[in-house]
Amino acid sequence: MSIRARTRALLAGGTAAAVAVLALTLTGGSASAAPPAPAGVTKADEIAYLKGLTGSHVLSGQQGGANSNPTQWITKVHDITGKYPGIWNGDFGFSQDDINNRQTVINEAESEWANGSLPGLMMHACRPDVATCDFQGGSNPVNGSKLSDAEWQQVITDGTTLNTDYKNKLQQFVPYFQQLQTAGIPVLFRPLHEMNEGWAWWGGRPGPNGSAKLYQITHDYLEAQGLHNIIWVWALKDVSGGASQAASYYPGDNYVDVVGLDVWVNKFPSTDWYTALSNIAGTKKPMALAEVGSVPQPAQLTAQPKWVYWNVWLDYLTNTSYNSNDSVKAGYYDARVLSRGDIHIPTGTPPTSPPPSGGSHTGVITGVGGKCVDVAAANSANGTAVQLYDCNGTAAQSWTVGTDGTVRALGKCLDVTGQGTANGTLVQLWDCNGSGAQQWTSESDGHLRNPQSGRYLDVPGGSTANGTRLQIWDRNTNPWQTWHLPS
Repeated sequence: MSIRARTRALLAGGTAAAVAVLALTLTGGSASAAPPAPAGVTKADEIAYLKGLTGSHVLSGQQGGANSNPTQWITKVHDITGKYPGIWNGDFGFSQDDINNRQTVINEAESEWANGSLPGLMMHACRPDVATCDFQGGSNPVNGSKLSDAEWQQVITDGTTLNTDYKNKLQQFVPYFQQLQTAGIPVLFRPLHEMNEGWAWWGGRPGPNGSAKLYQITHDYLEAQGLHNIIWVWALKDVSGGASQAASYYPGDNYVDVVGLDVWVNKFPSTDWYTALSNIAGTKKPMALAEVGSVPQPAQLTAQPKWVYWNVWLDYLTNTSYNSNDSVKAGYYDARVLSRGDIHIPTGTPPTSPPPSGGSHTGVITGVGGKCVDVAAANSANGTAVQLYDCNGTAAQSWTVGTDGTVRALGKCLDVTGQGTANGTLVQLWDCNGSGAQQWTSESDGHLRNPQSGRYLDVPGGSTANGTRLQIWDRNTNPWQTWHLPS
């Protein structure tokens, strides 16, 4: 971390040339050929898109630069590869220079979105009771300035002085998130990163009242400010022997949208870390290499196919101990890798909606008890019941999730009987007709919604008996409303 801190210090001053590059980027000169960002993309849409990349595609990413020059390293990516990364990341730093240039960072986030990249932000916050700080002595406290156990208890206890101090820091971010929200821009946010290591004042405290608790407080405070555009990225560090403890730092599914790893002990995740995060993410959360030194190589991505993006840290892009121009090109030129201009996020589509180079996805839909959604007796007649049944690999259980919002089997559509909207209305197979009864939107936690009725695909009473007919019902947290779509 100290190397990265020195990097930030060197970058903070900027140069006239860097300012000129920034001006070019903000006016769109270097990215004029990129398609405009789509209107109406929500946080849920972006999460769904990321989840849909799992196993097939991965987004390139780069930490942009100091707050005074947030395009420095994406420009260097372009110099090397002729491409710009698919994800750009900025920072809410707390040095006075960082604070003074936060609006510059937000301007760049808007520019990146408009040019076809996904923006992300992180924070290197000082101790709660310190107003401004550099990395060393601030985020990374030295000379005994870490929080004592008693101070930690204050930070996580509502209404105490240190708790209030911490929330006041978060309040500084609110106008910037609101600005992005008003512009219709979801943003990846990675607070309190590497909390499983003790270099940061917020880190090294496992368990329910440890570092994960502060992540929950951070989430709840910002969400309570009416912000619904934050995609919550939780990222540990690949500390040696630490994979077995990963779950003790997890804030919980309700607080995390993307499960991430910062890779610094190794240049690519060890198998134990990949397995540990896969177990936490399960089938619901996308996984990301939230901070790396080395650009992942094609063979590495083949070995660990679940990662949906990487983010190279600042000048490590050109650190010859981590990358060469050839290795950077190899990473960016891999057919699975998507960069600026390759990203096309469907609105209102399932989490497994296909990546831009694909079409619809076809396969089984599984639910409670591991049972499959099934067309009774493989009958394609209008009105045939759609039910839960043992998975058997037949065409009656092969569903195509389309980019048009339909879910199809045997050439027909999953349909709410009689255009019904009431709880308990059964679903059936019917000729595809473009009606609202045949539209389905999958949400980030696996719920499958029929927008016309506002209700969700449901297994009556959670029965796992073969032949249980499916219905629509009000949204709830029961496992029989969780569906795993084909990927």
